Amino acid sequence: MQSSINRRLFLQTLTASAGVAAAQTPSRQPNILFILMDDLGWADLGCYGSKFYQTPHLDGFAKQAVRFTNAYSACPVCSPTRASILTGKYPGRLHLTNFIPGRPPRPFAKLIPPQFQQQLPLAETTLAEMLRARGYVTAEIGKWHLGTDGFTPDTQGFDLSFNTAGRHLAGTWTVQKPHTPAPGEDRADRLTLEAEKFIDARGDKPFFIYLTHHLPHIPLEARSPVVSKYENRTPSNGQYHPVYAAMIETFDTLIGRLLKKLDDTGLTRNTVVIFTSDNGGLTAREFQGKPTTSNLPLREGKGHLYEGGIRIPLLVRWPGVTKPGSVSHVPVSTVDWAATLADAKGTDGENILPVLRGSRPSKPRPLFWHYPHYSNQGGEPGAAVRLGDYKLIRFYEDDRRELYNVKADPGEKVDLTAKMAAKHSELAGLLDKWLKEIDASMPTRNPKHDPQRETEGLSWVPKKKADD
Repeated sequence: MQSSINRRLFLQTLTASAGVAAAQTPSRQPNILFILMDDLGWADLGCYGSKFYQTPHLDGFAKQAVRFTNAYSACPVCSPTRASILTGKYPGRLHLTNFIPGRPPRPFAKLIPPQFQQQLPLAETTLAEMLRARGYVTAEIGKWHLGTDGFTPDTQGFDLSFNTAGRHLAGTWTVQKPHTPAPGEDRADRLTLEAEKFIDARGDKPFFIYLTHHLPHIPLEARSPVVSKYENRTPSNGQYHPVYAAMIETFDTLIGRLLKKLDDTGLTRNTVVIFTSDNGGLTAREFQGKPTTSNLPLREGKGHLYEGGIRIPLLVRWPGVTKPGSVSHVPVSTVDWAATLADAKGTDGENILPVLRGSRPSKPRPLFWHYPHYSNQGGEPGAAVRLGDYKLIRFYEDDRRELYNVKADPGEKVDLTAKMAAKHSELAGLLDKWLKEIDASMPTRNPKHDPQRETEGLSWVPKKKADD
């Protein structure tokens, strides 16, 4: 009861003097279109170096925006990152540290992962609630993945909830009542249409659209005419899959359509557009026994604390704030959006408006990760910290710690632990202190651990032989 009262008081005392309003006059608060992709890798766009996938609309958008090279998701899997965007808090602090509902247990692994929140608690004030208190109309369109039955978007500050689930193509996806799919309608098309309709129905109020596409998450599904364009295309840098390429082209076309909608309605000059992903691209052999994409030169992918699992694309176009075609190398995190868009206090993030304007902080700040679970992609429970050019990963199974210079060595090939003992100690201490500060839920030793059976439950990992 007390948390509910505090929440209402917080909403009643929000002012419109900072965050979004700081970049515009109070009477002209900008609209916000936040586009979140699902499992889109750091190297999956042409503007991020891909030579295989075709993304002309997003490449063109990048020329109008600032492109970040060191943007991070707060977790290597989806639900925790989504919670971090909406609250500005690290998943470890929220104790929402894995995708909901989580994977089946691995009964013979070294560790037993901790229990975690199965929904975003209502006591948390979301970005939608913060902005609605400032006069915004708000919409969640697409994937939610932060709870059901009392924890849906309409209970978390969204005026419109078009919450979808299932597969990608016509006849295979569902939507929360009272909405229904039209016959033969693909989900990504419908999400774009719902966003367009919401823009048309906004009235005189500024809008916040949280558009959360399911693409390019598995299963791999796309229309044959688009797939055929890539079937004879030469693979490049580990990217090869024609269906995955077609999925990327599909959402690129749809985002181009939505950006044109802003142009046609005269809203472009007063709309912040943010395009990003919830975690790194899927490189495990989780689907059909093959990697889905490649994050090279980054190491690993979704489900891992290496760079491929947490470094993500980020494009931001904020008229009057960002410089068209600029590039920022400043490390930022998904925990920064609540502070940036609504000047939220008491969060883990920072207001990155100065960075969006082109400034570089006088000194680096630490970014943290805590993922105490085994992932479907083979990732181990662990934690990580990045400070400046250096990143330390702590693996909970054996408490080993690896140190990398991720600027000079983005592939994390050279562990600097032995050569840089002082830096190793500095970051290890920083990480351990942070874990205590957030009261991190930790895994425990498994008394049933069996080295020969510890990977059971990962169907794409070969079973260990007796002489392994």
